[in-house]
Amino acid sequence: MEEQNIQPTVQYTDDNIRHLSDMEHVRTRPGMYIGRLGDGNLPEDGIYVLLKEVIDNSIDEFKMNAGKRIEVDIDDNLAVSVRDYGRGIPQGKLVEAVSVLNTGGKYDSKAFKKSVGLNGVGVKAVNALSERFEVKSYRDGKVRSLVFERGILQKDTTKKTDDENGTYIYFRPDATLFTGYRFHDDFVETMLRNYTYLNSGLTIMYNGRRILSRNGLEDLLNDTMTNEGLYPIIHIKGEDIEIAFTHTNQYGEEYHSFVNGQHTTQGGTHQSAFKEHIARTIKEFFGKNYEYGDIRNGLVAAIALNVEEPMFESQTKIKLGSLQMAPGGDSINKYVGDFVKREVDNYLHIHADVAEVMKQKIEESEKERKAMAGVTKLARERAKKANLHNRKLRDCRIHYSDTKNDRKEESSIFITEGDSASGSITKSRDVNTQAVFSLRGKPLNSFGLTKKVVYENEEFNLLQAALDIEEGLDTLRYNKVIAATDADVDGMHIRLLIITFFLQFFPELIKKGHVYVLQTPLFRVRNRRTKIKNKKAIAEADAKMGKKERKGDFITHYCYSDEERQKAIKALGPDPEITRFKGLGEISPDEFVHFIGPDMRLEQVTLHKTDQVQKLLAYYMGKNTPERQNFIIDNLVVEEDLPEEDKENRDDD
Repeated sequence: MEEQNIQPTVQYTDDNIRHLSDMEHVRTRPGMYIGRLGDGNLPEDGIYVLLKEVIDNSIDEFKMNAGKRIEVDIDDNLAVSVRDYGRGIPQGKLVEAVSVLNTGGKYDSKAFKKSVGLNGVGVKAVNALSERFEVKSYRDGKVRSLVFERGILQKDTTKKTDDENGTYIYFRPDATLFTGYRFHDDFVETMLRNYTYLNSGLTIMYNGRRILSRNGLEDLLNDTMTNEGLYPIIHIKGEDIEIAFTHTNQYGEEYHSFVNGQHTTQGGTHQSAFKEHIARTIKEFFGKNYEYGDIRNGLVAAIALNVEEPMFESQTKIKLGSLQMAPGGDSINKYVGDFVKREVDNYLHIHADVAEVMKQKIEESEKERKAMAGVTKLARERAKKANLHNRKLRDCRIHYSDTKNDRKEESSIFITEGDSASGSITKSRDVNTQAVFSLRGKPLNSFGLTKKVVYENEEFNLLQAALDIEEGLDTLRYNKVIAATDADVDGMHIRLLIITFFLQFFPELIKKGHVYVLQTPLFRVRNRRTKIKNKKAIAEADAKMGKKERKGDFITHYCYSDEERQKAIKALGPDPEITRFKGLGEISPDEFVHFIGPDMRLEQVTLHKTDQVQKLLAYYMGKNTPERQNFIIDNLVVEEDLPEEDKENRDDD
């Protein structure tokens, strides 16, 4: 009887059936076209995909021997202009080329044999997701110009011109979609450098600076390696393939892979083929029963492949899925395998000195692995038991390795010192995406130690197990590994010891941008609403509150520097209450939730091409050399801990 009373909650009629225009569809479902949105703080954020799609078209022109120079300018880190000197987009189809999906010149493999563009999608997505988009096609003495706003055409003009043929595109990403975005110079420069490594003879002018490469992938390795090569980089080019590699004394393997100029950061079929065949070729050359892991340990390599009509595993093209070099052609595995077998084998026969160094490195890796065999087995058993109940780990539900989960990139782990800090974070964290690993005091200084220590030291072994990186980053469980320590001398030391551990044994974790430092407030400045004279400060604080949040008696500012503290005192005066946090354990869970939520302040740990890992570690973590003593003395800052009112009076003076 009750079933008769059930009424549908939502009416479903003809009016519910909508047709979206091409531009509307992109704006409604941007993730389908560019992956994540983001604000530019990560290299995979959408604004860099927009930039890449525009430059890809210019690169395709270069590949067709049309235009050897590309000019890229980014104004105030917000607006982008790109000018190439290729053939220019055919003017009769200019509107369709930049605003109608599935319209492009790349479906015909004769015009663009080895294209990197999105076959009729890329620049349209840029147009749709920009608050302003301009395109100019210079062709045969005429220039046709179009102006769009959020994908809607506003202006269309054609004039005579004396300018060289080519295409000009300007875009300013829509700030309502990319909230608080900024282009970061280092991310942009890395992207542009990758283009020049893969296209010898191409010059890119970036904000007036010239970027070019004469030696392709060899330059890439020289510019990015943070450990010295044990032998000169082996650099070999063939038809549609280029490889470069050397061994270093770092642990693990490091690969840079590209398809048709696209940086495939997650590898794919070409990278897998290279890994397999480089190990097999070296093993067969020496005629010894070396293990592949020992052969590849310390290997730093790059591979670039040109594939006809490539298939990628996602719209953002960071992992190659193609199995064949061309429709109906050789498999990628065979093509790469045949090239590596022939060329690397020949090279090692000719360069006996290089082969000897390589042999020594492989045998050292083998020796170390065998020495560790016993302790590794025990450690794995210990970690396996711990995984069932790892007292140091408070895990989350969603992991970076959950490939089908939309929130996998939010997955983080906080590495904390002591129980009080881990307690505050544990109580205030998001249990879906935030895990906590608690250290007991200061971890071991791992500088100069062998990987054996990773298995002998319980804390390191459990941390490795928690991250699941023993066999490489393919199984990494958290996208962000965050050192959350106190902002005092001990906290800084612990932070440095954690980073040393990663640099020493898992440098790829840092190089791939997974390691961060949590910034926590040094001061809390607050005052009662009724006492604050600055009404604007009250209004701004209330505007930031969620709809369900109750307006409290106090207005509170959390300050991360003395400068921020001074501003807060000025805004919340007179006589605000000031608290200095000496450690994370002093911050209540109710407050801590603000520091690890959407507005969390993180500082990414990065390695630049100038950073030589061993030299850095030796300097900071080795014996206390005179150079380091002098550095500390020269950069020592002594703060006077004056009473607040005295300090304010002094500042006023």
